[in-house]
Amino acid sequence: MPEVDLDFPRQFVEFVDPADDAQIFRCDLTWLLSRWTCIYGSGCQGIIKGRKDDGCCSHGAHYSDKDDEKRVKRFANELTADEWQFRKQGLDRGITELEDGKRRTRRHKGACIFLNRPGFAAGAGCALHLHALNTGRHPLETKPDVCWQLPVRRTYERTTRPDDTKVLITTIGEYDRRGWGAGGHDLNWWCTGATEAHVGADRLYLTYRPELVELMGQPAYDVLAELCEAALAGTAPAHPADAG
Repeated sequence: MPEVDLDFPRQFVEFVDPADDAQIFRCDLTWLLSRWTCIYGSGCQGIIKGRKDDGCCSHGAHYSDKDDEKRVKRFANELTADEWQFRKQGLDRGITELEDGKRRTRRHKGACIFLNRPGFAAGAGCALHLHALNTGRHPLETKPDVCWQLPVRRTYERTTRPDDTKVLITTIGEYDRRGWGAGGHDLNWWCTGATEAHVGADRLYLTYRPELVELMGQPAYDVLAELCEAALAGTAPAHPADAG
């Protein structure tokens, strides 16, 4: 089926970060209560036509900052030949390349150098993800930031309220194809709007709990989880002034 139109009605919830009263979280409940799940290898069509086995790894991963790149390099050095198909090429020529002045994982044979291809003994998929599973880590520890955050998107907006107080509004929402910028229009397929990928057994706020905790902090996630459960139960919080 075709991807759904991106401009459908959404329900958001806002709350103060329990750990920082100068930060407001604005969360897309419609997305976080969805049953999206990664279907790489089970129906994923890939972002480039004719390269479905790449998934969303065709263009490599842009590093979020120097620390992100440093961390990925450290784990690249830990990868074994049994985990990483292109280990020799990665260690000999490096894992990073520049594109328009921005640093990202190097592409090899048309996709990210960390992407093991079909036929590799350990199976197709991200070598850094595989290493995490092999060593008892969560993949968010070993993969580039953008890779483990997808398809959740965190954005920031500093705003001044009418009473001159300043707050940081942090939005947690769907990384739809528009999140890629102008290039998003050219993606062959993108999973967040595809019905084929909305087949998870649990809601996204549960299956992506580790990632959301990393993005928000545990106290904020706990509030979010309560609000998600209230929305599912039809008991979303009312305006407190209504109590009287």
